[in-house]
Amino acid sequence: METKRVAVVPYDEAWKSAFEKIKNEIESVIGDMILGIEHVGSTSVIGLSAKPCIDIDVIIKDYSVFDEIVRKLGASGYIHEGDLGIKDREAFKYLNKPHLMLHHLYVCPQYSDELHRHITFRDFLRRNPEAVLKYSVVKEKAAELFPGDINKYIEYKTPCIEEIYSMCGLK
Repeated sequence: METKRVAVVPYDEAWKSAFEKIKNEIESVIGDMILGIEHVGSTSVIGLSAKPCIDIDVIIKDYSVFDEIVRKLGASGYIHEGDLGIKDREAFKYLNKPHLMLHHLYVCPQYSDELHRHITFRDFLRRNPEAVLKYSVVKEKAAELFPGDINKYIEYKTPCIEEIYSMCGLK
């Protein structure tokens, strides 16, 4: 079995424009059916080291439009993967999008707990440079210690994430 290398790199200003490019493409396909598109995850926080992959949450009012979103995104090269074990967060993979940066695409209803967690965590980090620095160091160390094991990488950084969750009221 092939293992993916865990690579954490310093913040890259280009992540903003990479997100905008993906956002524009998604809006052109389903923009009239959604409430918004949020850049979440580590690449959305200035100064935060991250795996170079853009995390995107597409916000829908509720699941009444979901089947049509799956159909339209499917016609655009996105494949619905299900919730992957996380309630109210539908994951999509994609094929043949070399013009876009590597990204994870999720569709969430506006009442999704996972969406709330993503936004709260991101916004807290955007307001707290000390937390960004601490989390960056932990992520870099985790990638250095476990370059071939994503599960150990996640396990190593979890205590830091949980501490930040406490600080921003998520625990």
